Amino acid sequence: MSWDLLLLPAPADVTSVDELPDDFISDTLGSREHVAAALHERIPGIDLTDPAWARLAGPAWSVGVNIGSDDPVESIMLHIRGTGDEALPAVFRIADAVGCRVLDISEGAFLASHDAATSWHAFQGYRDRAI
Repeated sequence: MSWDLLLLPAPADVTSVDELPDDFISDTLGSREHVAAALHERIPGIDLTDPAWARLAGPAWSVGVNIGSDDPVESIMLHIRGTGDEALPAVFRIADAVGCRVLDISEGAFLASHDAATSWHAFQGYRDRAI
């Protein structure tokens, strides 16, 4: 079971998907080649062997980076597994590398680095009860 986050370009003043206009269309992130280059350059240790599905791992966590096969790339899904708050800086480094904001799919809220731990801990509690 993973904590799923959507990376997409969204206005900085929006805190949830409910605040997005009905006709909202986000910018693209660029070509798959551009996205892969940005990740390779800015995220040490990222494995881009599969250009549609990158991976990043730490001692107690892993992040699946679902870039997909569309070109240009419209958004990226992150699938975080494991424990510990050390995964959180990686999430925001990835988002920053591609010029995106982080949306917690389960809550419909955009996360900031200072409040992401609350959502991550809530997910871990849910995961631990479900498993």
